Amino acid sequence: MFTGIIETTGTIKDIISSGTNRTFWIASSFSDELIIDQSVSHNGVCLTVEEVSKGLHRVTAIEETLLKTNLNNWEIGNMVNMERCLQMNGRLDGHIVQGHVDDVAVCIDSVLKEGSWEHTFQFDKKFGALVIEKGSITLNGISLTIFNVKEDSFTVAIIPYTHQHTNMQSLKTGAHVNIEFDMIGKYVNRFMQLR
Repeated sequence: MFTGIIETTGTIKDIISSGTNRTFWIASSFSDELIIDQSVSHNGVCLTVEEVSKGLHRVTAIEETLLKTNLNNWEIGNMVNMERCLQMNGRLDGHIVQGHVDDVAVCIDSVLKEGSWEHTFQFDKKFGALVIEKGSITLNGISLTIFNVKEDSFTVAIIPYTHQHTNMQSLKTGAHVNIEFDMIGKYVNRFMQLR
């Protein structure tokens, strides 16, 4: 379980393909502190730490993860948003995030405002019931508030701190981001479908 508040960014140092899996070696400020079997959010994807060595840690994404996320597009040198799991004695500054990515959204517009950025994303409209005005959403692991909600798109505003401390600084139109819809909304939606 995560909060969507990014602790640090990592850099992909190596990628190894094996069968339908992809293994990533990532360098980050807390890689040496991680322990094997620990769950860590990488661009919003919960991945298990398999090895830690000299400022790097290794994680593997299986086919199911690669099909539902943007990890297939990762390249050596890419910046990755990272967050360790929630401690139950801590504050929940973002919202409840599972690290279970629902789909990939596409950035269709980016506007530099005076002191902030606005990015508009298009998503599969089958998820439309899970997107509400001023609701929470997770993009590449970042807890954000959405507005200007349409049938298959929404906009988020990025403050300077978030821009400087996440991979939103390299976001361009056409980029694919991992999207996790609000867990409470998913449960309510499922409940209503089964009534």
